[in-house]
Amino acid sequence: MIQHALETVPNRKTGYCTDDVARAFVVALARLRHAPADEVALRLAATYLAFLQHAQLEDGRFHNLMAYDRTWLDEAGSQDSWARAIWALGYGLANAASKPWRRVCRILFDRAMPAIESLEYLRSRAFAMLGLAYALPEVHEPEYASTLRSLANGLLASFRAAASEDWQWYEDEMTYDNARLPEAMIRAGQALDAAEFGTVGLQTLAFYEATTIEDGIFVPIGNQGWYRRGGRRARYAQQPLEACALVDAELAAFDVTGGATHFANAQLGLAWFYGKNSRGMTMAQGGGCYDGLEEDGINHNMGAESTLAMLATGYAVAERRAHMLRAVR
Repeated sequence: MIQHALETVPNRKTGYCTDDVARAFVVALARLRHAPADEVALRLAATYLAFLQHAQLEDGRFHNLMAYDRTWLDEAGSQDSWARAIWALGYGLANAASKPWRRVCRILFDRAMPAIESLEYLRSRAFAMLGLAYALPEVHEPEYASTLRSLANGLLASFRAAASEDWQWYEDEMTYDNARLPEAMIRAGQALDAAEFGTVGLQTLAFYEATTIEDGIFVPIGNQGWYRRGGRRARYAQQPLEACALVDAELAAFDVTGGATHFANAQLGLAWFYGKNSRGMTMAQGGGCYDGLEEDGINHNMGAESTLAMLATGYAVAERRAHMLRAVR
């Protein structure tokens, strides 16, 4: 899983990263939930899990950057990178295609537990919360529950410190992977049966929807300036991971509330990839996804993060549609 691409050609100079391998592991497992005998997905999932095992340090953290020659380029990755690895392992603990894989995910996840306590940043904590929320219903581990509750209380405190009547958010700026914050609270509330967390998650998701959905089109916060409280929100460049995060948050809200609007909003996130966006341009092409939607057009590079965001979004919506059809029958 090469990190970046020059147009559609993998750019080997950029090597590999745990961030993308973690995402790829989740996507491969999602594929296997649809097609359990898919040999390519089985092979890739095994490769990605082995990479995560290789990336983990003795203290539970993870390397992030690996050169194409398979040498590590860092002593330890960013907090986001190893929190995303924890998220993927929690997902794997609940959804891996075989019992041995689930046991490996559990071993690596347990090894990472001490590292979770040192997470400082809101999004890193949210990623770890997602992993814990997936893992907890599977193993009913008291330490998982107490750690998830502690992280959720921290996010709740951030919300209370930052929020006002006209700014229902966790901090004074919206930047990247925004919908992961309400998603983490919704999933924590569900896993812990703690209504307060879920309520704040739904409340902040509603604020995010009001900020980014315009006339039935999802317009994510752009990375050229973000959105500072009291300022003007950036509209470009829009990133595929924002559409993926919206979909997952809306599906989490749909699971909790059954509200049809949440499923409709999830479909807006999916539609963003296929031309229902502020530029009317299709981001998904030939099995890949362009890296960004910009004011003057498309960034034609197709890096791993973008393609994985598109695939994860498609599988998530397809699985929920299939579940709804089964329920109707």
